[in-house]
Amino acid sequence: MAAVATFRSVCSWNRKHLLSSLRSSAVLLPKPRVFPPAIIALSVQANGQHRAFAPRAGIHTSAANYAGHNKWSKVRHIKGPKDAARSRMFAKFSIMIRLAVKEGGSNPEFNTQLANLIEQCRAKNMPKLSIEAAIKGAKSKPSTYSLYEARGPGGSSLLIEILTDNNTRSHQEIKAILNKNGGTLCDGARHCFERKGVVIVTGLDKDGQEIELERALELAIEAGAEDVKQAEDEEDKVILKFVSDMPSLREVRARLDALGLPTMTARPEFIATTTVQLTDTDLGAAFSLIELIDEYQDVIKVYDNIESQS
Repeated sequence: MAAVATFRSVCSWNRKHLLSSLRSSAVLLPKPRVFPPAIIALSVQANGQHRAFAPRAGIHTSAANYAGHNKWSKVRHIKGPKDAARSRMFAKFSIMIRLAVKEGGSNPEFNTQLANLIEQCRAKNMPKLSIEAAIKGAKSKPSTYSLYEARGPGGSSLLIEILTDNNTRSHQEIKAILNKNGGTLCDGARHCFERKGVVIVTGLDKDGQEIELERALELAIEAGAEDVKQAEDEEDKVILKFVSDMPSLREVRARLDALGLPTMTARPEFIATTTVQLTDTDLGAAFSLIELIDEYQDVIKVYDNIESQS
């Protein structure tokens, strides 16, 4: 009976000591774990003292340990995708620079499209070495421009601009992406589009205020453009796209500059003349396919005739 009473006394002491340790650890938040000495009587000596100790047990007292996990989660889900999008944007700029050099030479003083691209690259903080490498690459590596016609989910039509140093490789890989994601290479998609001149400018005025669509239409008339559309760039900033026929592209751009709307890009693009409206399922599949194609290293731009959803 004496041994039983002694054991109960030790257990009571352990509980009190454990509660005291937990209270003190709740105040010291920087220490996420405390290690109270868990005393267990393994033998009772003649003098009644208990000298044997069990290993210490770690007790979790706060959620502080998960802070690192949350931080990494933010980096992985926010910073990671942004960095990947930034890298893709720089890769697209490199392709566009190569195409501009191919069409107009490597001197920005005589190649206005190249000069605009370089200015845009600098505005997006693209490294100077990357810009120079793209210009040198265009001169040292001959590239071929191609336009692929394709069908996407729901009967949508796609035009895919390619600039590549290996047309066979690009053709096979684009074909594989299409076949695996509900699309196919085919003839006839080109008839759903018309080649137009497109001048892209910022959608903000000199005071940093968004230009209303009504005012944008007035500016389009003054500049001699056929139409103007509001859109968003890669950073979700509002931009304006002034559409004109090909012979008027340079004149429209000059007039917009004179009206205080600096040009971001001015180049030929394909504008859909007939559009299709897709179901939600086909719309999701089409956007996924377009994103996969756009991420391919040799793709300049993907055009579609999918009707905008309100």
